Amino acid sequence: MARGNSPSPLWGGVRGGGVRRARLAAVFLATCLFLAPTLSAHAENALIARTIEGFVRPAYAAFHETTGRLDAAAEKLCAEPSENSLAAARDSYRASVTAWSRIEAVRFGPVTEQNRLERILFWPDRKSIGLKQVQAAIAEQDPSATDVTALGGKSVAMQGLGALEFVLFGTGADDLASAAGAYRCSYGLAIAGNLDSIAAEVDAAWTAPDGIARQWTNPGPENPLYRSDAEAMTELFNVFVHGLEMVRDVRINGFLGKTPDSDKPKQAVYWRSAATVPSLRADLQGLSDLFKVADFSGQLGPDEGWIAQSIAFEFANADAALKAAEAPPAEILEDGARRAKLDYARLVTSSLSELFGVRLAAALGLSAGFSSLDGD
Repeated sequence: MARGNSPSPLWGGVRGGGVRRARLAAVFLATCLFLAPTLSAHAENALIARTIEGFVRPAYAAFHETTGRLDAAAEKLCAEPSENSLAAARDSYRASVTAWSRIEAVRFGPVTEQNRLERILFWPDRKSIGLKQVQAAIAEQDPSATDVTALGGKSVAMQGLGALEFVLFGTGADDLASAAGAYRCSYGLAIAGNLDSIAAEVDAAWTAPDGIARQWTNPGPENPLYRSDAEAMTELFNVFVHGLEMVRDVRINGFLGKTPDSDKPKQAVYWRSAATVPSLRADLQGLSDLFKVADFSGQLGPDEGWIAQSIAFEFANADAALKAAEAPPAEILEDGARRAKLDYARLVTSSLSELFGVRLAAALGLSAGFSSLDGD
């Protein structure tokens, strides 16, 4: 079983000295955490058990529920093409994006097996590899792309949320409201069915009695994934550290430049469906909910409660800023006030990275060892 957060281009591209320092601190923590003797082993197991029962399992189950509704909506669209059916399918797509965004920071365990992570969302796609493959399938009306099983064996770029976004919202998508979009609809239905199958597999793996949940809550010498409580806790901290990096360095920096002339609205994830900011809000809301469920505050001393309060405050700050900016990426970047709100949200994610990677880690007795990035 694959585990951990394998190196990925998703985590690259930091900008600015302050951000860089925060990122380095976070990387130190993510790669080198070890546990000081101030916390008992049972404390970590209980905390991780709360995390699984209170957030991870419900979030994956919710994603699975939305993909089921998306599959049903796509089936109805193909059987009864109309403007209403197309609108319903598009709404279901956005619901799946939101549900996936809430849990996508949990990038270990079953979702990393069989390329499921990339099959759910292949992004960023800076060379438009996925776009070209999807356009070719539609243009050539490749029959194998309309079969769920066959599609699951094709390029990851052809079978996930990115591919389905082009089918439902890209050039020519309005044909889906009539018989003219029959092939395109069949391909979209196969993508939706494939997504539902992947979501079901991950959901089932997390609820299995002897699966990843048992391994994560019971570290020990015989455990192939987590030999100590420190390793189990590191996995959890990586969710926050890497999740915040993903939001700031990849998702926001991917289209928000240092100055307006370097903005790239079409590099934003989900720009065609106008789900960019809703997905960012769901990313951060998921991390915020996970933080509440894990209840780190219960491990803090009387003089350290401000850290948990500050984290909650900054999550609320980021959400308020994103809510104020909410619009399709091109409109955000053309509007100075909205663009400033998005820039502020980016700044707040750096503050959150420091609170998690430095302040909270130190308060919990977690400290960082040597890193190859030290002194970089």
